[in-house]
Amino acid sequence: MKMKLLLCALLVSAFSSVWAAPVGKITHLSGILSAKQADGTAKLLSVKSEVLEGDMLSTEADAYARIRFADGGEVVLRPNSQLKVDKYSYDEAKPQSDNIFMSMLKGGLRAVTGAIGKRNQGKISYQTPTATIGIRGTHWGMLLCNGDCGGIPTASGQPPADGLHVDVQTGTVSISNSAGTFTFEAGKFAYVPDANRPPELVPPERAIRVTMPGSVAVNRGTGTGIGSDSAADCIAE
Repeated sequence: MKMKLLLCALLVSAFSSVWAAPVGKITHLSGILSAKQADGTAKLLSVKSEVLEGDMLSTEADAYARIRFADGGEVVLRPNSQLKVDKYSYDEAKPQSDNIFMSMLKGGLRAVTGAIGKRNQGKISYQTPTATIGIRGTHWGMLLCNGDCGGIPTASGQPPADGLHVDVQTGTVSISNSAGTFTFEAGKFAYVPDANRPPELVPPERAIRVTMPGSVAVNRGTGTGIGSDSAADCIAE
């Protein structure tokens, strides 16, 4: 009897894995994008490829990718970025089940929230090595630097400082680490040097704003845009 129950559980688990519902889809892609899945398998993605909960998405050099999630939220990844979809729960009829948790391990992104960001603003967060970012109905961007941001222009001509750079276009974000929790509103720029120091408010002339090429930043199907490169990476007055 126990053996039968064990076999049944294994079959249910395998069936669930094979038929896992997609949580998003690739809508724009320039370059190479791969996904390492929860079971360890890896595959290359293309436009219209599905994204699953547990996927680790990685862009190669010179690659940009745009993902549209089930609730209408969108993320655009910069080259040499890694984003893991740790948890994604959305049911239009069950707001109480909303939950998005992602891990940004390297690189940069721009994102706009969808239905979850409008109806459950405390249910979206991104973990980084430096801090956790809580999203409140927001269009925002972040860039992680660890000696690998040399190609991004700044007002000083020097590469962006190592650490986490965040900009908020609409809504608010909260940034939390061992130094506390800090909130930044639309139009603000923040820099977090490391996991043990609080975020610093950065003036616009020194700010880093993540931008994307027009071919990826603009969704011609819906007319929505996410950080077109008509603005410089470094916002200078």
